[in-house]
Amino acid sequence: MNITVVGLGYVGSSLAALLAQENEVIGLDIDPIKIDFINSNSSPIYDVELNEFYNNNKLRIEGTTDPKIAYKKSDFVIICTQTNYDPETNEFDVDSILHVINDVFKINHKSTIIIKSTIPIGFTDRVQREFPTLKIIFSPEFLREGKSIHDNIYPSRIIIGDNSKEAKKFSKLLINISKNEEKNLQVLFMKPTEAEAVKLFANTYLAMRV
Repeated sequence: MNITVVGLGYVGSSLAALLAQENEVIGLDIDPIKIDFINSNSSPIYDVELNEFYNNNKLRIEGTTDPKIAYKKSDFVIICTQTNYDPETNEFDVDSILHVINDVFKINHKSTIIIKSTIPIGFTDRVQREFPTLKIIFSPEFLREGKSIHDNIYPSRIIIGDNSKEAKKFSKLLINISKNEEKNLQVLFMKPTEAEAVKLFANTYLAMRV
């Protein structure tokens, strides 16, 4: 599969590395320093475990800052950009996601878009209506910073906000990078708004614990 991962923070850089074991992966970021690290087979963020994974595995990955190169052959475009919550406006900043979706629409509308970034409830349905020729799926991440490789390999559950053939294909990609036995790994397909709610409720629970 040809996969593009957009946003090389701790979510994107770990997912890109794991998928690049068996797929052709392009990492896209606006930061050229991160791209240089990717192209030298090093982690673009400071993470000891992640850097060891990059250094010790033969990965089929390259980095670029050019959306045209990143999207033109992609089967999946996985969005891992930051969507910080603004307490003053009570809204997430989803501009980076919308920018990616617009670019994919212009460059390769056959790509399936997977949103990993945190988004408000109802966002996926809204952008799907705005871009009816694209397939847009929300699949939340539940990774701990500094433990992103471990949590991707041993996920507590995989949640896909869709039940289409594209969703099933993407779930298999995540299952393939997992070392949890498939019979013990929960893979849950649900409506987009349900998946969005699961992510926000999980974040709220963790914030309450803190």
